[in-house]
Amino acid sequence: MNILNSILDCIGDTPMVRLSRFSDGLPFTLVGKLDQLNPGGSVKDRIGIAMIRDAEAKGLLQAGGTITEGTAGNTGLGLAIAANNLGYKCVFCLPDKMSKEKIDLLRAYGAKVIVTPTAVDKSSPLHYANVAKRIAKETPGGWFAGQFENQSNPLVHYQSTAKEIWDQTDGKLTHFFAGAGTGGTINGVGKFLKEHNPAIKVVLCDPDGSFYGPWFKDHKAQPAPRQYTVEGIGLDYIPGTMNFDHIDDVVTVSDREAYLAARKLVRLEGIFTGGSTGNNIAGAVKWLKANGAGKDALPVAFLCDVGDRYLSKMYSDDWMRENGFLERSDVTAGEILLRQRSRKLVTAEPAQSLAEVMVQVKTLDLSQIPVLENGEPVGALYDGQLLKLLLEGRKLDQIKVREVMGNPLPVVDEEITVGELLKSVEREPGAALIRRASGEWGILTKADLVAVL
Repeated sequence: MNILNSILDCIGDTPMVRLSRFSDGLPFTLVGKLDQLNPGGSVKDRIGIAMIRDAEAKGLLQAGGTITEGTAGNTGLGLAIAANNLGYKCVFCLPDKMSKEKIDLLRAYGAKVIVTPTAVDKSSPLHYANVAKRIAKETPGGWFAGQFENQSNPLVHYQSTAKEIWDQTDGKLTHFFAGAGTGGTINGVGKFLKEHNPAIKVVLCDPDGSFYGPWFKDHKAQPAPRQYTVEGIGLDYIPGTMNFDHIDDVVTVSDREAYLAARKLVRLEGIFTGGSTGNNIAGAVKWLKANGAGKDALPVAFLCDVGDRYLSKMYSDDWMRENGFLERSDVTAGEILLRQRSRKLVTAEPAQSLAEVMVQVKTLDLSQIPVLENGEPVGALYDGQLLKLLLEGRKLDQIKVREVMGNPLPVVDEEITVGELLKSVEREPGAALIRRASGEWGILTKADLVAVL
């Protein structure tokens, strides 16, 4: 029977796939190593069990002990999966820039999670790795995994990940693109590939703001990092697991480039990944185009983790716009209406009296009231008309809507963007009716659009 003994036997042997639609229009076709298909949803499952087994063999981790680690989330999850199977407890420290989904996920696995400040120097006692080290020392049976120094990290990639990539491409890959947090993946894979074919180009895709890129170009460079939001890659110093001996070049990738590439990947290929994957595929395309790669190239990009742990960040259009990664004018009418679900759309019918209509609107500040007949717009009531009738002392219960209604509001689809919609409402009547996919109607005014922008 082909039945595995535990979830730990599912780690590794992840597939590779051609990213044909993503690569459309390029002279080469990018290939993705889908390491987000590990059981914990990331490449870090590999090093979680590897570090634990190494610690057990060295007598550093005893039965029932407590594993501590400073993590961006995924290494903690890889450790937690193995720990739950092997009977260990876990305490993880995460910088506060990490997504809520990662924190909740670690807690779901039974780990204790401590959130620490991101904007502190690595020598600070508040730095997430230092907090984890302290807890390990203070806890009986505590063991600090130390992924940034632990050499079983790059070793497991040398022994497993690299061999998989080599075998899956029949040794014909020409380029390998990956980011680096600890550097375990690119160092382990790069060492193996260079030993088997020195002509393969190994390129580090580094976030704009990380120290790795400047240090690669000038070993005398001093850390002058700036904040970036892509999680799990880049660093402000060179850790013990980072080795540049097998890296040929570095390409710098902005947060925006990384996020847009990952969002494009899921929409074109159906592959749902995080920002570090976007960093790698954006960097790969950027480097290959700059260096004239042709149709004979077989470039492999490393896909790191799943996208569902970034739903509140890079997959939230609001978050992307708030951080300047999407244009605010790209907001659609449908998105704005979703934010205004509590606002009731007031409409009128031609046969109603104005008094009946005013019962609905006397507590609302409305400048336009769509008039619908059989569910379709046939006109609109405007505040100027109503005010004129009131000043004239006319009895509204004696006036039918059809007698005084004006031209209908312009009608647009809910997929129209704010930028396009502004052209429809910048002149009178200053509002537009939105036809929803559900068949319902919505209304947006010039004031609504200005508030969004």
